[in-house]
Amino acid sequence: MLLELAVENYAVVDRLRVRFHPGLNLLTGETGSGKSIIVDALGLLLGGRASSEVIRTGEARARISGRFEINEAAAARVLEPAGFEAEDGELLIEREVLANGKSRVYIGSRPATVAILRDLAAYLGDIHGQHDQQLLFSPDAQLDMLDTFAGARDARRGVREAFGKWRAAEAELKDLESTEQEKLRLLDLWEFQRKEIENEAPEPGEDKALEEERRVQMNVGRLQENAGAAFEMLYESEESAYSALRAVLRKLEDPSLGEVRQTLEPAVIAIQEASHSLRDYLGKLEANPARLEEIEARLAALGKLKRKYGGTVEEVLAFLADVRERIAAVESAGERMEELRKERGLLAAEYENAAAKLTKLRVEGAKELARRVEKELAALAMERTVFQIVRAEAPWSASGVDRVEFLVSANRGEEPKPLEKIASGGEISRIALALKTCLVGMQKGPRRTLVFDEVDTGI
Repeated sequence: MLLELAVENYAVVDRLRVRFHPGLNLLTGETGSGKSIIVDALGLLLGGRASSEVIRTGEARARISGRFEINEAAAARVLEPAGFEAEDGELLIEREVLANGKSRVYIGSRPATVAILRDLAAYLGDIHGQHDQQLLFSPDAQLDMLDTFAGARDARRGVREAFGKWRAAEAELKDLESTEQEKLRLLDLWEFQRKEIENEAPEPGEDKALEEERRVQMNVGRLQENAGAAFEMLYESEESAYSALRAVLRKLEDPSLGEVRQTLEPAVIAIQEASHSLRDYLGKLEANPARLEEIEARLAALGKLKRKYGGTVEEVLAFLADVRERIAAVESAGERMEELRKERGLLAAEYENAAAKLTKLRVEGAKELARRVEKELAALAMERTVFQIVRAEAPWSASGVDRVEFLVSANRGEEPKPLEKIASGGEISRIALALKTCLVGMQKGPRRTLVFDEVDTGI
């Protein structure tokens, strides 16, 4: 419930503070006296769209704040995940609108987002203007109102979850059935592709290793010559780097040159190790025309696979894995379809059971809501009005198997008609007021604030 509203630099308002009390609060006045400004300002606290046009001329920002009494347990669903909490059942909400069109939101003096405000609005209040009366004509809106009154939200959630599971199984089954024939036609192609790749059995990185080996085989003579010369210069000849360095070390007999010797000795070891590596390399390096022919043939086979199935051996192997999965899916499709048919039957029964419970709540709730609306209308000078809620079967959906319609007869003896066929705007306004009053009466703890903007029109 809204306890207090403060408005600063909003439209033509400089500063305004309004305190509200439980029950009916009326704001009356001539056109232009500012009634709608208060309603619009409250709308911002309920997550409405902000615009710099609402800022009072000459000011940099507009500020609206509201102090609400709320149902802490219910609002906690929104507040706790966002890190907020009410204090002693009250919540302070503030919103600033800046000249650049942006806005700032504060809950309990801490920064928040407009999205949180919109989620929180369900526990704070509801603004109902004449343009909102069109919602009363919507079958979906009427069903929502009935579910709210009947306390059927949990049952409806169960129906929605059951419907989602049933529809998912139904969709998967239809997809398998519709694509089974096409996939069977593709099975021969996939089997051919799988066998072609598996027969060659490529290994990751194999093509790169073979290309390196081919390069060596094609340049054996030059490589032998260069490696041999390097071995001679480094170790084998009398003028080799190893011989020269050993000679240098022999000249460094003075103990004061110990640090120089220590610096050069690792170099001697490094030359020895490099020489041994060169010798081993030369020992393995010999021309092998047969091996070169094998390499060329293998690279050609891998190249064919890469041209057909991917630019690299890794991509070819990824293609093979995908083909194997497709083949396995086709081979197991029949078994999966049989499982889905059984699953679909069980889920359908689960949905029907949940929908039946929801229907029962709606039927019982419809009778009581109709009775209460008639009682409220009698207090609004419509004591002869008959209000009915008619239920009809509807196709399966996330909201159940019911379609409801609100029917009204303003005079006893007349056939009840849908709301949209009532010509009088005043009657629609009073029915809207009666419905809202009945629905808010279902709340436990502090009640939401209901704002009826110009609802008196036609009354």
